[in-house]
Amino acid sequence: MSDLLTLIAEPWADWGLIDSGQGRKLERYGDVRVIRPEPQAMWAPADEDWQAHAEFLPGSDEEGGGRWVHGLTVPRSWPLTRGKVRFQASLTPFRHLGFFPDMAPQWDWMRELADGADVLNLFGYTGVGTLSLAEAGARMVHVDASKKSVEGGRANAELSGLADKPIRWIVDDATKFTAREVRRGRRYDGILLDPPKFGRGPTGEVWRLEEHLAPLLADCRRLLDTDSRFLVLTVYAVRMSALSIGELLRQTLSDLGGRVECGEMAVREERRGLLLPTAIFARWSRD
Repeated sequence: MSDLLTLIAEPWADWGLIDSGQGRKLERYGDVRVIRPEPQAMWAPADEDWQAHAEFLPGSDEEGGGRWVHGLTVPRSWPLTRGKVRFQASLTPFRHLGFFPDMAPQWDWMRELADGADVLNLFGYTGVGTLSLAEAGARMVHVDASKKSVEGGRANAELSGLADKPIRWIVDDATKFTAREVRRGRRYDGILLDPPKFGRGPTGEVWRLEEHLAPLLADCRRLLDTDSRFLVLTVYAVRMSALSIGELLRQTLSDLGGRVECGEMAVREERRGLLLPTAIFARWSRD
């Protein structure tokens, strides 16, 4: 396994991290500016006077919660673009805006390997990654336990003009679906996993990252073979280490050969160019 890497999401026309500090971050999503909590931003901001359309105020407990406070009118949803993919942003109850911009370097890396590939996207959310890979020539299977998220993915496909791409949109528990694919003898050229720390499936299945990640990766291994191209795992649980998930992936896929990389994901602040860490990752590629 190579040295730790840092994958950096650079600003683009419809998104950017404007400023950060004192446990918060100021971002732009199209014409909408928002302030959100960010524990990793322990430094001082470049500017103390932040102007935003809305700010998310977190709840008092560690399990989440909180609410958006609006300083200016914000649409219920509004379209954003990255490359040829268009998708809707919105102020969700979970403090994010319907997609994760720090995933952009992972999408770009997978796109280089996606042409003609059969790719499984587990915990696929609203489908921005799915559409990015489909636009690059992949045949996609998109799985998420949330019917609302999958419906959002279908709507984003229509918005992007990609509704005719070979994408299967599936509402299901990721672990159960993957186990069934193993029993069916399916194989994939690539797999993307972006699991939550905690979650529930459509019929009440409980997902706990620390308990269920290793068995899920073992099933993912059974869906890959020596002709497969990649597997990408991203983790937003700060109690885990990039080294630990990198070693887990290396051991799980050791018989396939290839290369395992791991490290941090970060976004670049526009005002000073500093890097704000957001998640850890491990990924395998055949070459």
